[in-house]
Amino acid sequence: MTKITIIGSQQSGKTTLAAKMGKKGNVSDFTMYDFAKGDKIMTIIDPTGYPDSVKPLIASLTLSDIAILCVPPTGLDAYAGECIVCLECMSYKHGLVLLTKSDTTYPQATDELKAKLQKITKGTVLENWEYMAVSTKTFEGMEELKEKIFNMGETIDEEDRKKATLPARVIIDQSFNVTGIGCVVLGVVIQGTINAKDKMTAYPTRKPLEIRSIQMHDVDVRNAPSGARVGLALKGIQSKDIDRGHVLSLEEMVSENLKIKCRLSPFSKGFNTGSMLHIFVGLQSSPMRVSSIEKNGNMVEKASAGEEYVLELRGMKEISYSQQDRFILTDLDEKQRFVGYGSL
Repeated sequence: MTKITIIGSQQSGKTTLAAKMGKKGNVSDFTMYDFAKGDKIMTIIDPTGYPDSVKPLIASLTLSDIAILCVPPTGLDAYAGECIVCLECMSYKHGLVLLTKSDTTYPQATDELKAKLQKITKGTVLENWEYMAVSTKTFEGMEELKEKIFNMGETIDEEDRKKATLPARVIIDQSFNVTGIGCVVLGVVIQGTINAKDKMTAYPTRKPLEIRSIQMHDVDVRNAPSGARVGLALKGIQSKDIDRGHVLSLEEMVSENLKIKCRLSPFSKGFNTGSMLHIFVGLQSSPMRVSSIEKNGNMVEKASAGEEYVLELRGMKEISYSQQDRFILTDLDEKQRFVGYGSL
């Protein structure tokens, strides 16, 4: 199964493209579409709540394996630029740059746009991403795009197989009650393998539970590997006890506060001691105040763009995380909202 998120310029036709690629499914602040061809299955996510909020953008990319950055002939707008900064902060591994509305321009202009984008993205995670052209009117190039995505999916499947023996973790994006069944959640197995009857814990609430049953694409299965999108019926817990972003695991760290090593984006305006940031980890987020900034062992008052620091952050709600998680720093009051990233 391959999971992709389509992002980019507002006038790129990305939502039209997403709707054409699959059958519409769950709708919240992001919209999901499903496509199947034989044994190949694709889930397409369109973060429709972005750019009003960065939360659906981060959530969609977290739930996906591949990002498709859509750019029309007019080039990047401010939001496509912010998407590039987001991808860099997340160190996004797999993606394509899609030159949309290719039927409205001519080949030389498309080549010029590609060269310009390659210059802009040099030194970022997008530097070696492949470029493709597609029409969002006639949809010429659509089949080639799907084939490319499925080919990339084979590489991702191999990466997931290597994570199958790690401790199981499931990140939840929806939770609800089903009459006669009880609590049901939807999410993605981000590592390890889960089995029916497994006993786990929901974090950060630390509520114990049992996996009653597992579905993948509406089919009952006994287990689900890393990378699978799953529906889980849970025993011992109610849907009101699980929110988007909660993690099912055997053990997570839980805290209101953080001490992280971070690098600021070169496009950030920086921040000072006492500034309020929003910190994202997985699908969770929390407002946190910067209580101290350390650089090369010395305490400083200001963090500047492109530099590395150790931050102490103070929050007011518990979040859960593991040693390998990446923290995304944002300032929601700035025009370009992505500040940088950090790790424990």
